[in-house]
Amino acid sequence: MAMASDPDPLQDFCIPNTKWGYGRAARLDTVPCKNSSEATTDDFVFSGLKKPAEEFSNMGIAAVSVTPQMFPGLNTLGMSFVRADIQVGGINAPHFHPRATEITYVLQGKVYSGFVDSTNRVFATVLEQGEVMVFPRGLVHFQMNVGESPATVFGCFNSQNPGVQKIPSALFGSEIKDELLEKAFGMTPKQIDKMRRKFVPKG
Repeated sequence: MAMASDPDPLQDFCIPNTKWGYGRAARLDTVPCKNSSEATTDDFVFSGLKKPAEEFSNMGIAAVSVTPQMFPGLNTLGMSFVRADIQVGGINAPHFHPRATEITYVLQGKVYSGFVDSTNRVFATVLEQGEVMVFPRGLVHFQMNVGESPATVFGCFNSQNPGVQKIPSALFGSEIKDELLEKAFGMTPKQIDKMRRKFVPKG
């Protein structure tokens, strides 16, 4: 049996020392900590969730993900979070986080939310303002605004690097052979091509 999680911190906190020229490094665990005497209150405060992200996707969702790269005070604390705004009828497409459990909180609106376990059993309900749901680590989950007004949800993860794999993009936006997808989903080459055009990254 093998088990893994974010490592326990060895000090109270570790604010990345950007003076060493690391900037927004992809892996902050390789960046030295700022001397604790140099830390300020501002290192532990983030104001970037006051308003939605500027641009909505074609699925009607705008998300602001907050990781230690954006909010240094989170570094080594084993957590991160996200704000998602969903237009009426918009969706957060089925996806999963390989390294984290997520708790989602509905700030406003009505959101059909759920996840699918390893036996393909669906656990889903409509969450309203003030309600919370948990999505176990590694399980596919989803959300859809079923209300008559925009919805806002906050998600919190028990990893500073939860990762995300969106199912539609992983299948049709990758280099998986068309023949395999045709056999797996019973789709024609024309249907596969249509899905490719929708999910293959632009540029």
